[in-house]
Amino acid sequence: MKTDHELIKAFQNGNQIAFEELVRRYLPRVLGFFCRFTQDEMAADDLAQEVFLKLYKSLSKFRFDAEFQTYLYKTNLNQANTYLRRNRWKHLLQLDQHIEQPDTAISNNPEWTKRELWQAVAGLPKKQRLVVMMRVSQELPFRDIAGILDMSPGSAKVNYHHAITKLKNLLGEN
Repeated sequence: MKTDHELIKAFQNGNQIAFEELVRRYLPRVLGFFCRFTQDEMAADDLAQEVFLKLYKSLSKFRFDAEFQTYLYKTNLNQANTYLRRNRWKHLLQLDQHIEQPDTAISNNPEWTKRELWQAVAGLPKKQRLVVMMRVSQELPFRDIAGILDMSPGSAKVNYHHAITKLKNLLGEN
């Protein structure tokens, strides 16, 4: 099996099948990330398509300074941030529409809790938001998160700790 770098080189030399192999290799991970992040399969599918479209356009300039997975994680995070910015007003409008207290059937629903959690994550400062997204959605170790975000593992842990503290305050201790 060819390495990611070999496939990228082949793609840069005009081999379209090499890109298709990269898509087959990483689509489940990218789609899984966005499914957990959005809780909406259609939105996740759209976001994954956007990621691979961006990769298709940018891989011709890939410099091999970093691992492809690192590049892919950064692309996922940038797309997730774009999604959050685009949908921030939508979420605020939806929150305004639910003025009355939700009944217990809705508030005990795990999907409601996940949606609430991701809305709270969207409100975190950028570094904290990125660390939480990678730690929770991708289950990456702090060492990998630090490498992707160009910070020390200690900084990644501190950002995660501060983010969790803020989320606990926003959502209650549970």
